[in-house]
Amino acid sequence: MDKVIGIDLGTTNSCVAVYENTGPVVVPNRGGYQTTPSIVAFADNGKRLVGHIAKRQAVTNAQNTIFSVKRLIGRQFDSPEVQKTKASVPYEIKPAEDGQCGVSAGGRDFTVQEVSAFILMEMKKIASDYLGEDVTKTVVTVPAYFNDAQRTATKQAGQIAGLDVIRIINEPTAAALAYGASKGGNRNLTVFDLGGGTFDVSVLSASEGVFEVVSTSGDTFLGGADFDNRVIDYLAESFMAQHGMDLREDRVALQRLREASENAKCELSFKRTVEVTLPFIATKDAQPIHLQQSLSRGRFEELVGDLVDRCIDIVKNTVDEANMTTEDVHEVILVGGQTRTPMVQQAVETLFQKPFSRGSNPDEIVALGAAVQGQALVDETSDMLLLDVTPMSLGIATAGGRVSRLIPKNTTIPTQKKHSFTTVHENQSAVKIIVLQGESEQAADNKLLGEFLLSGIRPAPKGVPDIEVTFEIDADGIVAVRAKDKDTGKEQSITVAVSGGLSDADLNRMIGEREEYEINQKQDDSTQELFYEVEKVHQKVLELLPSAEAVITSDELHAIMDVLAEAKAAMNTRDQAQLKAVHGKLSEANESLNSIANQ
Repeated sequence: MDKVIGIDLGTTNSCVAVYENTGPVVVPNRGGYQTTPSIVAFADNGKRLVGHIAKRQAVTNAQNTIFSVKRLIGRQFDSPEVQKTKASVPYEIKPAEDGQCGVSAGGRDFTVQEVSAFILMEMKKIASDYLGEDVTKTVVTVPAYFNDAQRTATKQAGQIAGLDVIRIINEPTAAALAYGASKGGNRNLTVFDLGGGTFDVSVLSASEGVFEVVSTSGDTFLGGADFDNRVIDYLAESFMAQHGMDLREDRVALQRLREASENAKCELSFKRTVEVTLPFIATKDAQPIHLQQSLSRGRFEELVGDLVDRCIDIVKNTVDEANMTTEDVHEVILVGGQTRTPMVQQAVETLFQKPFSRGSNPDEIVALGAAVQGQALVDETSDMLLLDVTPMSLGIATAGGRVSRLIPKNTTIPTQKKHSFTTVHENQSAVKIIVLQGESEQAADNKLLGEFLLSGIRPAPKGVPDIEVTFEIDADGIVAVRAKDKDTGKEQSITVAVSGGLSDADLNRMIGEREEYEINQKQDDSTQELFYEVEKVHQKVLELLPSAEAVITSDELHAIMDVLAEAKAAMNTRDQAQLKAVHGKLSEANESLNSIANQ
């Protein structure tokens, strides 16, 4: 049976898990951490850095360090969310060729899918190293309220990373799978998922291995980063009032401020007051200026109170849409690092009038649930059944700028719906099918997923042609639409997963670049391993040489010294051929000196 890894591609941190004999387990990275920062950076030498090593150099290399790309994935560059993010990060956000977001770092332009792929590649490597074999099959999680473009972009990121994304599932659903897979009985669950960049809530019904999502909703631009930004603004404005300087206009100062704000926010989860100190944050009149500011939990709660209220309002609406009351919910599961905030926990418990379920790590539970789903997909004996829903309504634009809704939100997927339309003009020979996603009755207020033209309609009075439009949503939430003139049999279709995303040519180019990178990376890893071997034997020879000098001849001593010098030069150049050659010579010298020492 193929191994399937579960990946939680997070805004702040990512996590990978795999199903073993005893159940799902989180795979630690090389540093022993359960999660890996979703950060990509480019060093001065062009080397790509991912995870903790990228985070550690973020302050000194701010403009080449990319974070929070999950907030940008699948979004058009001119969207308000992107413009808001653009103003708050030190790296450059720019439009890609398809109008979606791109970023610039390390002297190159990248699509957001590429940057996300770099993080997924790291997750793949962590899992492969742990399992001792290359793994490609994966289940990747996304926020429940991700639209079609965002889901498609995430799947494309997986393709670029060399992964076979066999399923995309919603993060709250994955958390429910991890939490409820070992529990019996009939229960209604609410998953409250407040992560680094997004907020989701799902109401599920669980019964003997069947998990049915009843309703879901969220906000893809509401998360821990917004809590951080409130603290950043508070500290920056306090500093500006005192010194007349805006720290947010300096990239390095902004990055230092960001890290300090995030740390302060986390500390306020268990402290009443924190002291934020940033020495030498700026200079004025050739004199250094330091930032020192106290922040109480009460003041922090004032800063973020409206964000928590937005979360609670979404939860109330989602429970209503499930035709339930809060009393009907048996258990509440908190997911995402921001749910550690006492104010968030108190608001949830006040709403549901019951304590939330404890015992699950909010940073790991989503990846664990993805691994559970992955195992169920490849294990023919599994009796687990997941019934998810589409988070937003789908329809087409009609005359008068209105929307004809074909699939309402919270419809169980996969699904297919058909509806017949007709022409609005005499002898109309073609109709444009405009595919929309959203809840507004006005076409302009919804998300445009794609459009296509059905031509060749036979001449006829308006209202006579019979045009059948079929919507299909697969288990990943990806949309396909086709239209057919039932009189002539003419048919046209669009897989919305392709429109608005990367072209096949771009996708193939990025996959080729990834394959080339992996070849180079393997060579770099091989060279690095050889370097360590040479360094180790070099050190052994140095340690053995003093005791052998009185025994060996002058020529033998000079020969060994030449080999040591050659090894030093090879280690400086890191040339693989030189390292291989000198490793053999060092090994011979080491064996010779060892035999002398043992006499």
